[in-house]
Amino acid sequence: MKLLATFGLVSGLIAGPIAACDTALALTIDVSNSVDPGEYRLQVDGMADALQDPQIVDVMVQGEVAITVIQWSGVDRQTVSIPWTRIRTALDAEALATQARLVERAFVLSDTAPAEAIFYALEQFDDVPDCERHVIDVSGDGTPNSGSDVRVARAAAERAGVTINGIAIESMGLAITGFYNSSLVTRNGFVITARTHREYPEAIRMKLLRELARVFG
Repeated sequence: MKLLATFGLVSGLIAGPIAACDTALALTIDVSNSVDPGEYRLQVDGMADALQDPQIVDVMVQGEVAITVIQWSGVDRQTVSIPWTRIRTALDAEALATQARLVERAFVLSDTAPAEAIFYALEQFDDVPDCERHVIDVSGDGTPNSGSDVRVARAAAERAGVTINGIAIESMGLAITGFYNSSLVTRNGFVITARTHREYPEAIRMKLLRELARVFG
C-alpha cells in the first residue's frame, strides 16, 4: 500500500495520486428515546471491543482507515462524538477504542430521524477527501418517526458515491431489517441484523470486517 502510494505521487502527472487512506468510515449510533442506558452502553462497548479486535486492527492499519463516530436521534439531534481519526498504527487503534468506550451519550428523550443522520454524515466527508472509499454505518433499533424521507437521503449518498450500510437492532421480527434493506442502505451496501442489543457487539465486529477487509465480497 505505501509503495503504491509513493509510486502514485511520483507518477501523479501521468496517472494521478493513489490514496493512502483506503476507507473513511462514519460510525453513526442511534441514541433516540427507544435506546435505554443499558442498551446505549452495549452499543458503545461493542464498538470499542470491535475496534480492538486484532483482525480489525490489522485491516485498519493496512488501509490507513479514517474513522469518525456520530451520535444521532431527532431532526436537529446529530453531533460528532469523535472527529476523524487516522489509524496508521495499532496504538492509534487502541487510543480510538479507549476514546469510543468513554463517549458520553449526547441526546435523550428524542425522536428517530435517520435521514437527517445520513445528511449530517455526508457533510463530514469534506474533511477526508484523500480517502478512496466513503462509508456511512447506520445502527439503530427503530424506524423513522420524524424527519425527511430516508430514501431521499440514500439517493443523495449514492449521487455522492458514498456507501451506506446498516446494523438493524431487532426486538422481535425483522421489521427494521426490512426497512433498512428497502429504504436505507445503498445498492452497494448491506444490512447485518442483531437480534436484541446484546447481539450488537458481534454484529458490529462482523460488519467492520466485511467493510474494511472486503473478505465477503
